[in-house]
Amino acid sequence: MRQKIIIMVSLMLLSGLVFSAAAQQRGKTLIVYFSESGNTRNMATIIQELTGADLMEIEMRNPYSDNYNTLLDEAEQDLLSNARPPLRTRIDNMNEYSTVLVGYPNWYAILPMPVYTFLESYDFSGKRIIPFCSHGNGMLGETVANICKTCPNAYVREALSVTYSGGNSLRNEIQAWLIKYNLYNDN
Repeated sequence: MRQKIIIMVSLMLLSGLVFSAAAQQRGKTLIVYFSESGNTRNMATIIQELTGADLMEIEMRNPYSDNYNTLLDEAEQDLLSNARPPLRTRIDNMNEYSTVLVGYPNWYAILPMPVYTFLESYDFSGKRIIPFCSHGNGMLGETVANICKTCPNAYVREALSVTYSGGNSLRNEIQAWLIKYNLYNDN
C-alpha cells in the first residue's frame, strides 16, 4: 500500500512538473514588426486582433525618409555598409516572452537592417520565432535564413509570406497560419 501511495504521489509531482514546463514553454507572445509602407503593420495588427498578444513596432531613432526614392537609397546604403541603425524601440521584459512573431518587409531579399538591430539586441535562446513577411513578389528571399543565422539558438518556424497588402484573403491566411502554431484566440 505504501509503495502505491509513493508511486501515485510521484506521478502527481511528475505531471505537475510536466504541466509547469509546458506552461513556461507557452509563456507570453510578442508581435514585433518593422514597416515602411504599412503592409507589415496591417499584418501585425490583424495578428494582434486574432491572438491578443502584445504588439510592438520596431522604430528607428532616425527613421528613413518618407520619400520612397530617398528611402530606397538610405536602405541600400545601410545594406552596403552592413549598418545596424539605432532603435527607439526597447523591450525591457523580453525574458517574459517565449514566442516572438517578427514581421518585416523583404528588402533586397534579406531582412531590413533595423530588424537585424532588433534581433541582435536580445537573447532569443530557447524562444520560438515565427516570421511574417510582406513583399513585392520577392517571396521570403533569404530572410528566414538570416533570422536563423542571427538567432542560432532560437526555434525559427515557418514564415507567413504575403504579397503586397495580401488582398481579401489576408485575414483568413493569417488565421490559418496562427492555428498551425496554436496561437489563434477565437474569443
